[in-house]
Amino acid sequence: MSRYAARRDKLRRAFRKAGADALLVTNFTNVTYLTGFSGDDSYLLLLGSDDILISDPRYTTQLEQECPDLETEIRPPGVGMVETVAALAGKGHVNKLGVEGNSMTVALGEQIAGGLPKSQLVTTVNLVEDLRMIKDREEVAEIRRAIWQAERAFNVIRASLRPERTEKEVADELEHQIRLYGAKCCSFPSIIAVGARAALPHARPTDQKIGADDFVLIDWGADGGPYKSDLTRVLVTGKIPPKLERVYRVVLSAQEQAIAAIRPGVTCHDVDQVARGIIGKAGYAKNFGHGLGHGIGLDIHEAPRLAAKVHLKLEPGMVVTVEPGIYLPGWGGVRIEDDVLVTKTGCEVLTTLGKQWEDALVR
Repeated sequence: MSRYAARRDKLRRAFRKAGADALLVTNFTNVTYLTGFSGDDSYLLLLGSDDILISDPRYTTQLEQECPDLETEIRPPGVGMVETVAALAGKGHVNKLGVEGNSMTVALGEQIAGGLPKSQLVTTVNLVEDLRMIKDREEVAEIRRAIWQAERAFNVIRASLRPERTEKEVADELEHQIRLYGAKCCSFPSIIAVGARAALPHARPTDQKIGADDFVLIDWGADGGPYKSDLTRVLVTGKIPPKLERVYRVVLSAQEQAIAAIRPGVTCHDVDQVARGIIGKAGYAKNFGHGLGHGIGLDIHEAPRLAAKVHLKLEPGMVVTVEPGIYLPGWGGVRIEDDVLVTKTGCEVLTTLGKQWEDALVR
């Protein structure tokens, strides 16, 4: 049995437990996870024992190559997706059709309900996303590859930093290098924030020059196709500001101790609180305004979240970011981020870039 067929079998048990006798998967990322199909505009219908990938003629050859063992329904031009779903569900005598409530629009739900007047729609939540939280060996290997691509690109950028280069130029070059190392693209628009702009957790690159201040925050990742990575480092490009070193060491301590707390059975809340406690004790509680981290995989942000109100227990196979930060408006900010795999006995930091204070100094 293929890894995709095994996933669909797990999902079939989950939607039956939720009270549905079939499930329509409309989230394109979830379709990819369950089938290996890398295109979009396609739905997956899971019936009692049959799995049907619904697509259109643009993807006929691609489907043959990527999903040779999966039944497909290629809807002809002029025949809508909802019409095709209704016909297949009717043919399969579906009484209760599960739909993805956390990603399906109200409009689409109403259209499907209108096309299946004799069937009941059962709203499900996170059935596929819950499966995606636990990565298998192949998924972890693909995340490692995306990390490798991101780290190699970063090393090139670090070596070529110049005072006259702008944030945007660095971001553009970083994506170029990521692609040269084999990635599809960046996982998300890179954050390059000089000095005071580093106080913006999601700063967009501007024409601000690297030499305009003494440090720069770089948050980036590689989309290895389809799995992603996510890293953050702060580099000191000018003189060493004493305040920066103090803040940096607080953030580093918070991150290292939070990572040390990661192991199966510990809750996401508890790990978040380790880092939050250290930052709070240093007097910066109000300056750490986001969760400690998030899952990565097919999406750059996915479950689980390391956050104060998330009491989910960590399990082997989960891959999360650990990224505490301190943000001081008008001065700047520090965030350090690594990608971490939960193992059977603890955790493994998948990223390899140095992050000690000495590593931040660009000489």
